Amino acid sequence: MKTNKLNFALLTVFALGVLSGCERGLSEDADFAKFPKNPNVFIDGFSGGLQYFPFAGSKLDAFTVDTQTKYSGSASMRLDVPNVGDPTGTYAGAIFPDMNGRNLTEFDALTFWAKASQGATINEIGFGNDFGENRFMVTLNNMRISTTWTKYTIAIPDPSRLTAEKGMFWYAEGAENNNGYTIWIDELKYEKLGTVAQPRPAILNGEDRVQQSFIGASATVTDLTQTFNLVSGVDQTVTVAPAYFTFSTTNPDVARVNEMGVVSIVGTGTAKITATLNGVRAKGSLTIQSLGAFVPAPVPNRNPANVISVFSDAYTNIPVDFYNGFFAPFQTTLGGAGLVINGDNLIQYTNLNFVATEFKNPTVNASQMTHLHVDLQIREAIDPGDFISVQLGDFGANAVFGGGDDSSGTVKFTSASLSSNQWISLDIPLASFTGLTSRNNLAQIFFISADGTSNNVPTISTILVDNMYFYKN
Repeated sequence: MKTNKLNFALLTVFALGVLSGCERGLSEDADFAKFPKNPNVFIDGFSGGLQYFPFAGSKLDAFTVDTQTKYSGSASMRLDVPNVGDPTGTYAGAIFPDMNGRNLTEFDALTFWAKASQGATINEIGFGNDFGENRFMVTLNNMRISTTWTKYTIAIPDPSRLTAEKGMFWYAEGAENNNGYTIWIDELKYEKLGTVAQPRPAILNGEDRVQQSFIGASATVTDLTQTFNLVSGVDQTVTVAPAYFTFSTTNPDVARVNEMGVVSIVGTGTAKITATLNGVRAKGSLTIQSLGAFVPAPVPNRNPANVISVFSDAYTNIPVDFYNGFFAPFQTTLGGAGLVINGDNLIQYTNLNFVATEFKNPTVNASQMTHLHVDLQIREAIDPGDFISVQLGDFGANAVFGGGDDSSGTVKFTSASLSSNQWISLDIPLASFTGLTSRNNLAQIFFISADGTSNNVPTISTILVDNMYFYKN
């Protein structure tokens, strides 16, 4: 199994100047009144101004200059990926910035030659990471590399934006099948290829999504990519920072969007968020259906000493592994925690058939608790036959899923006990969860709106959840 454990906090700064023989003088193109147009990053050594900043938790000495193995000239970059369990670091990763900034507007790609000691897939590699705002970061994910020197190209989504770029190059890679290996990179530079063609930007993975929301809430346009056709005929898709895009809204009185793709809901109605990149319309859109002012759930007033809180602003919450584990291929539910309306944290689920909140690290001993409390709001009309079931799962004496000692119980709420567009406060006696033989190692709370037949089609699709906690009377 491949290690992919990356931490992008800066831990240690290594100046390349301390690496004897690795630094060139300032480029002749340097003009202190302007940002230099120097395209070179590593050509037998680093160009002037380059620094080496390893990521936190990475192997700090993963980078060296290799004069024995190189594609051209006298030296190459050598990147040593550690084995799993290596005490010097859990992975190899760093940025190589020029903190003075460079003007890269005349180039359309970062290119380099590379090979490895074995066939591998580099987790992330690209440019624009400067440990600052990373405004124009570009990431090529899962780049295949072989034992043969090969030229690689990472296209620039919009060169006109890179007037003062600091992040010249970055990478992050973990062990392959628990084993470390070595990567060599040479002739690392920016070029004007003229063969980067057919730009196809996308937001939200190219999907047209609809999201209900309220005044005071916010949303973020995510899953931003750019696809180019390279001279090899291969399409390359990179993940790009939002600042490359120009976002727009059809109705700023309902929803406004800033340059980072953050949408603020300011009124009632519908607004559609779209984007362009370098003049090309991005595939995908986000339609906001603002339902107006938001009424929060009732504020709990129980004594915190009698509460074990899973999700609530009123109490200190236990550690939660996830609010939507997405059990493929049968689960359809989207969403989870992350909806914030006027400072109120909420869980929102859409296309609900079933979904789990899991808290197994550690499990919860609720043997002294008497009830489960949940506030639900159903954001659609309720038809006869609709239902919401709440299920609790206990991982048994070994506190691990499986092993034959797990148990679960379910309480079902039919349409007669439900209502639309208002908060429903459920106080469910734990004794009502028939089949739950133990409460010593509770680890899961499920919401279910499909009966397991008809392809798990949900009876209720969209709900809000707040104040999910166990308590004793």
